[in-house]
Amino acid sequence: MSEPTGVIHDIGYRHYDGARLGRGHAVAALVVHSLRGVFGLGRTARAKIAPFLLVGVMMLPAVVSIAVMALLKQEVMTYTQYGVTMQAVLAIFLAAQSPYTVAPDLRFRVLPLYLSRPVSLWDYVGAKLAAMVVAMFLLLAVPLTVLYIGEVVVDLPGPAHTGDYLTAMAGAVVYALLLASIGVAIASFTPRRGLGVASVIAFYLLTSAVSTVVAATMESVNNETAAAWALMINPFFLVEAAVQVGLFGAVPSAPVVYPGGMGVVVANLIVVALIALSVTALILRYRKAAAR
Repeated sequence: MSEPTGVIHDIGYRHYDGARLGRGHAVAALVVHSLRGVFGLGRTARAKIAPFLLVGVMMLPAVVSIAVMALLKQEVMTYTQYGVTMQAVLAIFLAAQSPYTVAPDLRFRVLPLYLSRPVSLWDYVGAKLAAMVVAMFLLLAVPLTVLYIGEVVVDLPGPAHTGDYLTAMAGAVVYALLLASIGVAIASFTPRRGLGVASVIAFYLLTSAVSTVVAATMESVNNETAAAWALMINPFFLVEAAVQVGLFGAVPSAPVVYPGGMGVVVANLIVVALIALSVTALILRYRKAAAR
């Protein structure tokens, strides 16, 4: 009798006999995993420092405003101006955390592993975007909600500014959609997190600087309409003009008169176009990465 030519080893794998939860559960798990990672949960202690520090900075004006309201019995900060006032913090959070959602998978080339399962390319991109959108929304919505609760508890003279709060929350949704789409799209073009961070912050600094300089130039020649459009080169002022001021009639945070009528329609179309362009860029980028 001949000797056996092979041996089967039991290396401890166990069969899975539970329920198959399907594609939807896989996508939801990817969203939750990415969202936790954005805030450093489940990662090293060092990874938690930046997101929670920025969360604390975002909360600080709301807490100080509540304290001042309690002492002086008057409103300090307008809800609809919170996003524009804290735009630098929002931009830093976006730049610091959006590369995390995309860079590791690109760098270590694990995208084919995700796509080998029922998760499609659209599912993957949608899950990563959804995680960043939720993170950006929470970063702005939580301080706004705390500020509103503080106003109600302090019981200022007159009715609570519920309309302004709801307008600011609507703006927070659009801020989150636009900023997350742009940030993740820019970060996806490099597998290195450092380059992704630099690219996103460079985009914010460039648009902020250009909008300020061009708006000031237009104001110097008394062209107020052109100055308002120039200010909207900055995504934060674009959302304010299109949604909070244009659709809901909020007071602008800048001393300008944003375009009304068809100008509001055009501003909202620009917001939608930027989101669509960013998502398209993401799909094309990942389609190329998946083909490697």
